[in-house]
Amino acid sequence: MVLGKVKPALVVGAGIAGIQAAVDLAEQGIKTYLVERTPSIGGRMAQLDKTFPTLDCASCILTPKMVSVAKNNNIELLTYAEIQEIKGSAGDFTVKVLKKPRYVEVEKCLGCGECITKCPMSVADEFNLGMKNRGAIYWPFPQAVPLVATIDPEHCFYFTRDKKCRICEKICPTQAINFKQESATVQLNVASIIITTGFQLQDPTQVPTYGYGKHANVRTSLEFERLVSATGPTAGQILRGTGPGQSNPRRVLLDRTHPKSIAFIQCVCSRDVRMNPNCSAFCCTASVKQAILAKEHLPTVDCTVFYMDLRAYGKGYQEFYNRAVGEFGVEFVRARPAKIDEVPETKNLVITYEDTHSGRLVKREFEMVVLALGVKMNTITEFIDLPLDEDGYVKLSGSCMDPVSTNVDGIFVAGVAAGAKDIPDSVTQASAAAMRASILAANGEER
Repeated sequence: MVLGKVKPALVVGAGIAGIQAAVDLAEQGIKTYLVERTPSIGGRMAQLDKTFPTLDCASCILTPKMVSVAKNNNIELLTYAEIQEIKGSAGDFTVKVLKKPRYVEVEKCLGCGECITKCPMSVADEFNLGMKNRGAIYWPFPQAVPLVATIDPEHCFYFTRDKKCRICEKICPTQAINFKQESATVQLNVASIIITTGFQLQDPTQVPTYGYGKHANVRTSLEFERLVSATGPTAGQILRGTGPGQSNPRRVLLDRTHPKSIAFIQCVCSRDVRMNPNCSAFCCTASVKQAILAKEHLPTVDCTVFYMDLRAYGKGYQEFYNRAVGEFGVEFVRARPAKIDEVPETKNLVITYEDTHSGRLVKREFEMVVLALGVKMNTITEFIDLPLDEDGYVKLSGSCMDPVSTNVDGIFVAGVAAGAKDIPDSVTQASAAAMRASILAANGEER
């Protein structure tokens, strides 16, 4: 328990790093505001099936942490909200937060899902990357926190068809639907701030020779993660595609065919000075994991990983790679594919690459290709003017012994906002940032 006059702290972004930082602060008796721009906390980790190198269930790790946030009286959760402005200095920041309207009263919603099942609208589901549809009223995923429905006004018939559809309002047992709900601005006064805004994937269409969005069976690594997940659009079945989807032409419709061969291509839109010169830190081991998962789901599938350099640097990561080769028979080919062509009749994919051992140009056919995309930090410039480093991440104060302090006193950073890293490193950095932030919260000034 922190002693002295305690002021609140603010954590911006509720992925695994933000959750860890908020819980660490709250357990010290510090009032903590956790702000998340989407309807639920959880971040990217909520979309994963398993974690490496242990192959533990991602939800089994994340969900208890999400629940602990919801139950902690020292954490005030502000989801579906965005930071508008940050002013002040260390020990005394004034923060304006815009709470967007859900058109559902949070206090009344039971999370029963009746409105979700009855909604007549069908739009591409962002959580499942367009491989499944959702209604205009939805929750992002079944384990969402808070488990409260949100209405998407861009697709809701009430807002787009002269208020003719009120099905969700009629069937809601607690009258939680409120179409007149408006946005509201909340002003917070906090001693310290932790930025944990996470990352977004690079756009795979930056490499047009790979045919993403054109070839039916070219997937991104995150799309493949949803395919192997039991909570995903196919309930864990790895299925091939047939062509562009109607609701989103960049996604593909699924058939009921399992691929007999899968290629994983590393460093797509990364380690390339034209797009992103940086290594994204976790892609190599993530692809090793996905190849193993593919073999677990489809024991006879042939998995090949095309890589520039395998960077399995964490604890147990080399052993994880060895297991993929020795136990599961995953093939690793050192090459950077030049292009991917689709066979029109079969929708199979022909990869052209140079065999770096022989110098020969090789063509190989696969039934699915998975692109391991580079990452970049989610933008924060709309609410705070923090300097960024040459790689596009939040610039640190400079000391190698202080990996969490920014150039602004009282504002700290953790997770991928500070640089590409995996889940264990993000959690460790978040705990470090929480400890630094707690000093300001307790004393009003940093020792």
